[in-house]
Amino acid sequence: MSESHNKSDDHIPLDPAYDEQTIKPSADQERVAADDKRHKTSDKSSLIKKGLLIVAVIAVLGVIAYGLLKSVDDSTPSEVTFQGQMQMQQTSISAKVPGRIATILVTEGDEVKSGQQLIEMESPEINARINQARAARDAAQSQLDKAQNGARPQEIAQARAAWQAEKAASELAANTYERINRLYQEGLMSRQKRDEAYTTYLAQSDKTEAARLQYELAVEGTRSEDEAGATAQVAQAEAKLEEAMVAKDEANLKSPIAGIVDDIIVNVGEVVGQGVPLLTLVDTDDQWVVLNVTETYLNHFTIGQEFTGTIPALNTSSAKGSYKATFKVYSSSVLSDFATWRPTNNDDGFDVRTFEIKARPTTPDPRVRSGMSVIVTIDTQAMDAPGINQTTQVQE
Repeated sequence: MSESHNKSDDHIPLDPAYDEQTIKPSADQERVAADDKRHKTSDKSSLIKKGLLIVAVIAVLGVIAYGLLKSVDDSTPSEVTFQGQMQMQQTSISAKVPGRIATILVTEGDEVKSGQQLIEMESPEINARINQARAARDAAQSQLDKAQNGARPQEIAQARAAWQAEKAASELAANTYERINRLYQEGLMSRQKRDEAYTTYLAQSDKTEAARLQYELAVEGTRSEDEAGATAQVAQAEAKLEEAMVAKDEANLKSPIAGIVDDIIVNVGEVVGQGVPLLTLVDTDDQWVVLNVTETYLNHFTIGQEFTGTIPALNTSSAKGSYKATFKVYSSSVLSDFATWRPTNNDDGFDVRTFEIKARPTTPDPRVRSGMSVIVTIDTQAMDAPGINQTTQVQE
């Protein structure tokens, strides 16, 4: 009976209300499902926001990396190399007098000493001036000798004789006048004759006086003023002769300095005028290097500072045969405005001026020639570090 009851229970039809309640979700279940759906939507939005944040962080990091990279690119390099050029003192030898080139006694590259003859010139005009000056000097000297020696004894005797003759004639004229005057007073001679005799007497007296003065002048000699004038004329003539001789000596062109013949401009047989350059000399002891340095590195080349440079033209064939020389800065001057480095935009900084640096080698080398390159490398980090010697070092 119980078994049958159980069977009957298994076949009992379900209540429609029960079935509807069992199949249809409850309100709580719907809320739970809605909450799950909102949570899923919220999680999706959170993932999107996290992705956008990551992208933004990556973009910021990229910008920072680009800025750091640009800052590294714009930073000062640890080594900076400059190329300079050697220069030496050049002296142009010019003709002080016109003439024709007769002989050139040197060739390019010859070493010459101070006072050594370089060129011999021919100048007929100078020879004519010398002869003319000598003749003028001789004439002036003869006048001076005459003024200093005075009249010769023969001239003095001649002047005395002339004075005595005039004196005798004067006495005769005086006696003649006295006789004619007595005859005139006695009425035996006309007045005309007496006047003529008197006039002759006066004229003869004047001649006698003139002869006496001439004789005394011969005895006394030349005045000091005349002697001084003759001396001045001699000095003037000698100065003219000396000037002509100096011009002839200048025609034989000599070297004013010791150095090397750099360039010969003229040829034998050419006629050159006054002041025309004939050749150039270089003084190997007076040499310097010229560098163009921006003001960024100007503190590495202050006045009195020493640095080392390499001269490639004097390098040897060995691996370590770089020729190095030590230079000392003696001049620093700003170049013209065209040598100013100007920024292309506002982010590049300010204008940078360029300075011309001149430095002399501490030990001049006679093998150096004008135009040779000099390579100078500076270590900017070593210069900026505290306690580092301020002498610029060349990097091999």
